[in-house]
Amino acid sequence: MEKILPPKLNKGDTIGVCAPSSPIVGENIEELKKAKEIVEKDGFKVKFSKNIFSNTNGYSNTAKEKADDLNSLFKDKDIKMIWCAKGGENSNSVFEYLDFDLIKNNPKIICGYSDITSLTSIIAEKTGLVTFSGTNFKTIATDETNNSYKEAINRFVNGSLEIGKFLDKNSNKYFTIEEGKTEGELIGGNLTLIKGLVSGKYSINFENKILFIEDLGYETIPAMASNDLYFMKQNNVFDKIKGLWIGNYEHESGYSLEKIVLDTIGDKYNFPIIKSNNFGHIENKTVIPIGVNAKIDTSKDTKIEVK
Repeated sequence: MEKILPPKLNKGDTIGVCAPSSPIVGENIEELKKAKEIVEKDGFKVKFSKNIFSNTNGYSNTAKEKADDLNSLFKDKDIKMIWCAKGGENSNSVFEYLDFDLIKNNPKIICGYSDITSLTSIIAEKTGLVTFSGTNFKTIATDETNNSYKEAINRFVNGSLEIGKFLDKNSNKYFTIEEGKTEGELIGGNLTLIKGLVSGKYSINFENKILFIEDLGYETIPAMASNDLYFMKQNNVFDKIKGLWIGNYEHESGYSLEKIVLDTIGDKYNFPIIKSNNFGHIENKTVIPIGVNAKIDTSKDTKIEVK
């Protein structure tokens, strides 16, 4: 499928914000309004989607309400970027109601992390549109620093392909788990969500890809991370990919995601594996484009680069 790179964002453009995952309730409402103030002060316009503050089901909007918001933002010619408000649990509920032809014919930046990577991954798979794993809109207001926000603006306005430009050195350190060089299309996101895209009607193609994964330690305990990884192994994901990039995972037990990965796949793999703490459920997040070509070279300090 031909890859579609969305147009850059310019000062004065309108950013559409929607909530395709958990509802915006309680303190989240004020956090979103504060994020809006920050972004508008930087010269952009912000438009909240029609149903962003709804909570029809009591645990989120209905799937149709969420999908209607997404479809409407892609259709709206005044909207130049879609920034997802926050993560949660059920962004996959929208899949059957999304108009993938509409999305393909109206390419725009769409960004988010955590549960949102289910959505960005399936859009990239179904349409060829390059999507982005990066900070959610809400976290612009709740992060202790503005590093992740600056990282996003650098990517979307300047078109930068650098990884971790505005992150501190510790966040942007890379470690080699298995040496090697490889090239492939970059796909991935939150481990739990990527596991859910391994098979079925809404699945993604892992063949010859570089896979990036992270997870939230206090929600996904080591045994559950192992469960997810074994499901992927049993469905031949690790026989298909060309490289693996492991992001942030912190659990009170001290078990690392790289250990759990190696416990799962053993020595039956032939691809490089790298580790960094610059994406995932962490303060300093780089922006990772989903669907572009990338290269891993473990002999370099920055061991992965987007091409």
